[in-house]
Amino acid sequence: MQIPHNAAVLVADGRKMLFLRNKGDATHPNLVVDMAEEQKNPADHEQRTDSPGHSAHDGSRRSTMNEGDLHQRAEDRFAVDAAGLLKARALAKDFEALIVVAPPHTLGELRKHYHDSVSARIVGELDKDLTDFPIADIESAIKAA
Repeated sequence: MQIPHNAAVLVADGRKMLFLRNKGDATHPNLVVDMAEEQKNPADHEQRTDSPGHSAHDGSRRSTMNEGDLHQRAEDRFAVDAAGLLKARALAKDFEALIVVAPPHTLGELRKHYHDSVSARIVGELDKDLTDFPIADIESAIKAA
């Protein structure tokens, strides 16, 4: 896939996002970091302080009340925040073309929260986790897609 000149490229997972800009052209992209953000998100078992609560339904059975996976919930919230950033930048007319690169789960979470102004600017998506890759590898993966 080609990356148009001045296109925005969001590379994200549930804990890190890179907002890149193509300063090159479609044939010879030159992605430059415009913004980077990372959140600390320890594993689920490291975030829990207590064992789950219990409730009795009929006096003979007990069930566990589960909060869900706190790590995954934090990753999903981070994706919602990334979608919010894209919305703000799209409404400010900060970019005309957008490529989103994220692992499948994060990409799905982002899609749920895209604003119409973001969806209208998406020219490509790549379902890969490339947040820890060098920029040259990100460029190559997008071009190969």
